[in-house]
Amino acid sequence: MATYGYHRTSTKDQHLDRGVLEIRNYCRENNMDLLDIFTDQLTGKKFDRPEYQFLKKRIQPGDVLLITELDRLGRNKQQILKELEYYRDRKVRVMILEIPTTLMDFSNWDNKLAALIMETINNLLIEVYAVFAEAEIEKKEKRQREGIEAKKIRGEWGDYGRPNAMDDRSFAQAFERVLNKEISPTELSRELGISSATFYRYRARYLKEHQDKFQSEK
Repeated sequence: MATYGYHRTSTKDQHLDRGVLEIRNYCRENNMDLLDIFTDQLTGKKFDRPEYQFLKKRIQPGDVLLITELDRLGRNKQQILKELEYYRDRKVRVMILEIPTTLMDFSNWDNKLAALIMETINNLLIEVYAVFAEAEIEKKEKRQREGIEAKKIRGEWGDYGRPNAMDDRSFAQAFERVLNKEISPTELSRELGISSATFYRYRARYLKEHQDKFQSEK
């Protein structure tokens, strides 16, 4: 049985030293055979980090993965849940320094009993994290619902989820023709392929942005 450590920081400005030292100290104090420590200095939102992927190829059933904190593995709770399930299915023990129950010593236990307890702890960790992941999804959906309701109250519901028909600069260039009386608003909106409501929404933004220009001409 080999032990592998993993540590991650989000940026190169953050030092890896502290986490690496914690892993080394724990292994030394507990007589664990630390074979290697893999490190990445990349965002935790994605899991295609090079050293982490190499670790997953290297680690074998019966090995131990040691990390300081669960968020060193990543930041996306749904993905972390999948990673924990992956290690469980691979019979890899995940030990997390910030979660004492994952650090229990089974060396003096009967092998079958130790395996049973280890599996129970792994499953419990996964179940707890599944609850956290579900709570995060519900929180995100709640914020989205509240945002939609706020848009409705402000009268902005018509814009919700609707992509811009065109960018403001393009509209400004076209709208100059209306100001120069070369074309009517109706003709321009038809030419641009936008509704009257969209045309006047762009028009309002244009007039607000160029209000100093119109005031000086009065």
